[in-house]
Amino acid sequence: MAVTCLTIPESINIMSKTIGPAIKERDPKPIQKMAIEQQEAGGDIQDLNLGPARKGGDEMMAWLVKTIEEVSDLPLALDSTNSVAIEAGLKASKTPERCILNSISAQPASLDDRMPLVKKYGCSFVALTLSDEGIPRDVNERGMCAAEIYGKALEYDIPAERMFIDPIVLPICVDPGQVASFQEFLPLIPDFAPGAKSTCGLSNISNGTPTELRPYLNRGYQTMLMYLGIYSSIVDAYDSEMMALCQGKIPAVEELTKTLMDGGDVDASSLGAELQAYYRSIKCLTGDVLYSHSWIEDLVEKYDHNWYK
Repeated sequence: MAVTCLTIPESINIMSKTIGPAIKERDPKPIQKMAIEQQEAGGDIQDLNLGPARKGGDEMMAWLVKTIEEVSDLPLALDSTNSVAIEAGLKASKTPERCILNSISAQPASLDDRMPLVKKYGCSFVALTLSDEGIPRDVNERGMCAAEIYGKALEYDIPAERMFIDPIVLPICVDPGQVASFQEFLPLIPDFAPGAKSTCGLSNISNGTPTELRPYLNRGYQTMLMYLGIYSSIVDAYDSEMMALCQGKIPAVEELTKTLMDGGDVDASSLGAELQAYYRSIKCLTGDVLYSHSWIEDLVEKYDHNWYK
């Protein structure tokens, strides 16, 4: 049976050169076009990322929610560090109980500020494994953060099933040890927060690498996380190969990933450029090979972008 993963398209982001100005100028057309395209690509949840949204964030989020809901019936993930903006978005939504609040960390201020919103609107939420100490260094610290948030949710009578734990993806070119820690922690989520789901901001894994190489690393990491049981990922819905991967439509990649993740190996020279890209990405991301741009870049020109269809 094919392994699948819920997808949360990431492109409705105020940092986008197209979407940012459209949000600020209240121009619905490019935003609605993108929402429709992301849904047609097979996205499951629309991520609306306003970042800090310090000035007028509440009005901005409310407008954005209404604009998206005019053309898309997908649930919305409301992503902002501004809690006032988050509440305005929940209040504006036709179905706030289908929304996801992104995110609540293990920092006391975040727990006290945001957990009441989850209770009030009946929505789900992302539990970010971040504390006042910063990003966790290892599995145990991630577990402590998850358990802290889980415990607070139970205090508010919020079911664990409405909690999406994000162990925080960090770039492979910054800290390979953190990449390994995420992978180690993911299968342990049921131990720290029974009933909770999992999620991640997938494309963080390739931050800092050349633009043309990022999709290969993103796909390689996604197939590894799917093998480890991840429930959902924030992804680029315009990467049709990524979407096919998340929908369980590329069995050759699934088979290769299982072999490598189970401790086996294959003759890389027998693989086409496409599967070699997955092979090399997985080898880097498991720590078997030290990451360098040159490890993957020679495959770019040989890669057939329709190979999996």
